[in-house]
Amino acid sequence: MKKTIEITIDQVKVHVDEGSTVLQAARQLGIEIPTMCFHEGLEGHTSCMLCMVKNDDSGQLFASCSMPAATGMNIITRDEEIIEARRTALELLLSDHTGDCEAPCQPSCPAHMDIPQMNRLLAAGKFDEAKEVVMRDIPLPSVLGRICSAPCEKACKRNAVDDTVSICLLKRYAGDEGAGVGSRESGQAGIGNDFVVAIVGAGPAGLSAAYYLCDWGYRVRVYDKAAMAGGELRNPELFDRLPAEVLNKEIKLIEDKGVDFLFDQEISKDHIQSFSEKYDAVIVATGTATEPDDKNPEENKPPLPDAANIFLVGSPYRQTNMAVRAVGKGKDAAFRVDQFLNDEEIIGEPRKFNSRFGKLTAPEFDEYLKESNSDKRIEPDDPVNKGFTKEEVMKEAARCLHCDCRKLDNCKLRDYSEEYKANQRRYKSDERQLVTKQIHHNVVIYEPAKCIKCGICVRITRKYQEKYGFTYIGRGFDVQVQVPFRENLAEGLKETAHQVAEACPTGAISPHLPRPQIKI
Repeated sequence: MKKTIEITIDQVKVHVDEGSTVLQAARQLGIEIPTMCFHEGLEGHTSCMLCMVKNDDSGQLFASCSMPAATGMNIITRDEEIIEARRTALELLLSDHTGDCEAPCQPSCPAHMDIPQMNRLLAAGKFDEAKEVVMRDIPLPSVLGRICSAPCEKACKRNAVDDTVSICLLKRYAGDEGAGVGSRESGQAGIGNDFVVAIVGAGPAGLSAAYYLCDWGYRVRVYDKAAMAGGELRNPELFDRLPAEVLNKEIKLIEDKGVDFLFDQEISKDHIQSFSEKYDAVIVATGTATEPDDKNPEENKPPLPDAANIFLVGSPYRQTNMAVRAVGKGKDAAFRVDQFLNDEEIIGEPRKFNSRFGKLTAPEFDEYLKESNSDKRIEPDDPVNKGFTKEEVMKEAARCLHCDCRKLDNCKLRDYSEEYKANQRRYKSDERQLVTKQIHHNVVIYEPAKCIKCGICVRITRKYQEKYGFTYIGRGFDVQVQVPFRENLAEGLKETAHQVAEACPTGAISPHLPRPQIKI
């Protein structure tokens, strides 16, 4: 029988087997300590220093994954000093991590649309799925595909190689030809809840807010002084680019969600005051309300009642003709209402930590083209009236460099950097690693510049006795994790590719999704 010992963790006593680590003891109590280099079933490594805890008696900080539990230990797993130590550890890891979490086009889009995912689906001919992706963030894809000023294209990394991907026209095609109607996770109140929200203004911001709130289960009533919805989208200056039938079709999709429109309604300040008492929440999306401005507090004098359940969209101090920005603001207002009605912190649309490394350099062009092609940007014969053909869409979408991370939603480095508010640039040097992509494998792709040298892949390939596997090459700060003897990735990972990709805490080793073969 194994001998047990007693230690105290966060003021709770626990008995563990002798030889257990402090990390294992904490997990026995259900206390989660962050780790990057630790992996169950592998020997310890202690390289990331993220699992730091404190001996409360001595004040000493140490790595819990390698420290054996000892009788009488009194451990603290979280205080300000520990949090700062973990933040510093993350910032040191980020200093040598070259990779974007989100492709630059996505945060440059005011609606934060998942453009790379749309491109991948369009390139594969999956137009319905592409429309679903677009409408998670933009409920008017056909409209914006015709009039958007395309700030996303200005940020496209392909611009450094030859020319940007034609994102706006691709979005237009998804909207026009895709059959998906879009869906997003419901608010916590659930489908068919009893909350009723009033929206004043049926322009792009009000339509966007109405779409998402209704999709999340709220009952929504939209008031507008005009005889029909659309607001500035019905400006005669847009007629040549935005036919009325296109706008009407997308508004009808929003109405079909269950939105109740009331037109020819001139809504005054007094009406809004009464709305705040009649409805659970009110969104004022007329484009003329004042938003709080932290930089100019003297301007924070809204011309409307200061009621907790009134949410304002639009500002005379930050006027814009960019319809996609109005759509993004409407979606953000929907998030704020949802958070308010669920008694959550009101932060608007949640945005996670986003690693960025900047512009591509010439030596990196060919590395990114490995997952794309060298075709020039396609310019349709009639971009205003017809846009792209099906074949042109698939070819143009395949020009995307896919510079977003494959582990966007399950990267430990990203998740912990968000949790601990890490500053990516705190220890950054002027020079960075060049991006390289090792794709000689039918299961995984390896991007060494994203590697944090946690050693998990080295230990897995050693455990399963790969002939080559991974090993450390070089010394000190310049050490690299590579297949030894200059063998390629396919030779290095014959048996353990899936295990290594699943265990990698960053997007350095990830499942390799081949670019769809397009036959024209």
